[in-house]
Amino acid sequence: MDFLVVPEIEAYAEAHSMPESTVCRELRDETSRTMEWPQMVVGPLEGAFLKMMTQLVRARTVLELGMFTGYSALCFAEVLPEDGRVITCEVDADSAALARRYFARSPHGKKIEVRMGPALETLAGLSGPFDLIFIDADKVNYPHYYERALDLIAPTGVILLDNALRDGDVLKHPAPDPSTEAIQSLNRKIASDSRVTATLVTVRDGVMVARPNTRRG
Repeated sequence: MDFLVVPEIEAYAEAHSMPESTVCRELRDETSRTMEWPQMVVGPLEGAFLKMMTQLVRARTVLELGMFTGYSALCFAEVLPEDGRVITCEVDADSAALARRYFARSPHGKKIEVRMGPALETLAGLSGPFDLIFIDADKVNYPHYYERALDLIAPTGVILLDNALRDGDVLKHPAPDPSTEAIQSLNRKIASDSRVTATLVTVRDGVMVARPNTRRG
């Protein structure tokens, strides 16, 4: 992944943000050594951002689409109350096995429930509300994940969509690949969607933050 923010500024921001737990650091290190795409881990700064958002909405229930090796799921679990829960979706058995090893090492791992299988299938069987939904799975299906997230999010909750800048490729026209095209289209849709208020935050590879505009009974 290209650095959209210069590494020195990224490091400075990390040093002045919520600290990374030991378990998360060790998980990140092992992911870097053993996995083919270690840059898929959100990392310390975005992890701190996810924790802060979880605390701001006083979340008790979190839904994550795209677990990879479990770093972000652990970040959520670490700041949830003792009876809080994270439901996280993953399709890759190897990355899920690594995640489960670190969940077992963390006192917060018991809050995490892993659902294996395509996220769209898992979503179809879920009922809300969730206080926070984090979307970080295959980008082509982001529009479908977003629509389902609107059905499942709590009135006071927040939806976070990762990789909203696609390494800067969102500036390219035509889009260089279907995933970038899907992100470009969804970013435009969310920015004008009367159902939500949204801000695209330039943390790491970009996080679109959207909250419902109205309470729904």
